[in-house]
Amino acid sequence: MSVLKKLAGETIWYGLSQIVGRMVNFLLVPLYTAVFTASDYGIQNELYIYVAFLNILYAYGMETTFFRYASKSENDPQEVYNTVLSYIFVTTAIFSTVLILFAQPIATALGYPKLAHFIVWLAIIIAIDALLIIPYARLRVEHKAKQFAFTKLINIFVNIGLNVFFLYFCKNIFEGKFLPGLKSVITPIYDPEMGIGYVIISNLIANALVLVLLYRSFLRFRFKLNWKVFQPMLKYAYPLMFMGFAGITSQMLDTIMIKYFLPDNFYPGKDNQAVMGIYRACAKLAIFMNLGIQAFKYAADPFFFSKAEDKNAPDLFARVMRYFIIVGSVFLVLIGLNLDIIVMILRKPVFREAIGAVPFMLLGYLLFGVYANLSVWFKLTDKTVYGIWLVTGGAILSITLNYLLIPIMGYMGSAITVLITNLAMVIASYLIGQKHFYVPYSLTSAFIHLGLAAAVVFINQTLKFNSGLIGFLVHQLIFVIYFALVLFIERKEVIKVVSRFRKRK
Repeated sequence: MSVLKKLAGETIWYGLSQIVGRMVNFLLVPLYTAVFTASDYGIQNELYIYVAFLNILYAYGMETTFFRYASKSENDPQEVYNTVLSYIFVTTAIFSTVLILFAQPIATALGYPKLAHFIVWLAIIIAIDALLIIPYARLRVEHKAKQFAFTKLINIFVNIGLNVFFLYFCKNIFEGKFLPGLKSVITPIYDPEMGIGYVIISNLIANALVLVLLYRSFLRFRFKLNWKVFQPMLKYAYPLMFMGFAGITSQMLDTIMIKYFLPDNFYPGKDNQAVMGIYRACAKLAIFMNLGIQAFKYAADPFFFSKAEDKNAPDLFARVMRYFIIVGSVFLVLIGLNLDIIVMILRKPVFREAIGAVPFMLLGYLLFGVYANLSVWFKLTDKTVYGIWLVTGGAILSITLNYLLIPIMGYMGSAITVLITNLAMVIASYLIGQKHFYVPYSLTSAFIHLGLAAAVVFINQTLKFNSGLIGFLVHQLIFVIYFALVLFIERKEVIKVVSRFRKRK
């Protein structure tokens, strides 16, 4: 139980930087949906989806590779650190130089010929992200979760502060809504035509600050290109890169496909860029599920590797999966029952129109977390090629379903695709993984908790209880009943935990 306690403790710290930090960052959504049009918000999200793809390219699987090689007893962690970071430096310089040189043609190809300078700024942001990957990974390997959390939170709060400064204070002062005497002060630094550019500028400044905060990580670094050492790492890593591409494709490409495959005037009075903005705004409401999964992954990856040679590892991994599904299911119900309240964070009513798609995305993201748990088998057995086939299959399925469903169902087709794709990946990974690295997962427990949570959320959505005070109280009562049922189902485990707690007291 002590190892699970340690994993839980580190998850809390990583969660502090991811969940708490991003929840604060989530408060920018009301700002964005208040100051931007749906079309502008759609462009911003489209650009950052491309950034997500490029982040995978820049990292090319080296984060997980660093975990794998730095944790091997025969390797010198510093040597691994120097080698991996050296190659990241070289490839990052090449990739960002290409992006900057071809910024104008890229912007024109995307349909935004006047936004080439945004491409340049984003190229610098991605470069900084890439250079920080291995220093951050080293903090995780060394179990320095607090330092990891501190720097992440600084980045987030600076980013938020700059967004608020530019898009709220500067904008309103410039427009004369308050403190008109300061207009002459902010005029040299605020351009009302910049719009979503201030989101990118804020991101750039905040990222640059993290480079300063982690300067000690670079003081220990020694530039060293050793192909013999790096070659087996690259062989291990490149499948992970393709897995990353395929994973992003299945999770985020739907937004881009809405732009290109949604019939004109499918939603009367809205162009496809606006529909992208509406869909992504409502997708933000599923962020709580997504961030919980991300926080868990930060702690779980080094944890799984460190326990790989333990003879009790399969039983331990099965327990981790069981707890993950239980906690994830509870969060699914909690969020799903309170969407009517959460959706109010989207300031303009137009951004709330895709609320019906959120439950599908919530369950889909939870299933992706289950898949991330299952993926331990091909990482620990060095059979990452299977990971390529799994996520590539998921990506192909996602593209196919989006291509078929978007023209007839709009963004609802994309949300349903997220759910179906992740379910398919879970099933495939489980069936293949059990043959190569058997883990005694409790299928009965998984089916009960996932099925029960899904039933509660989707039945509630179908019945559509009054959204006023009565509806709110009904939703909380449903959650209390559901949670009591979960405790009853897991009563044996609850009794064990309570007994251990009493003994320690």
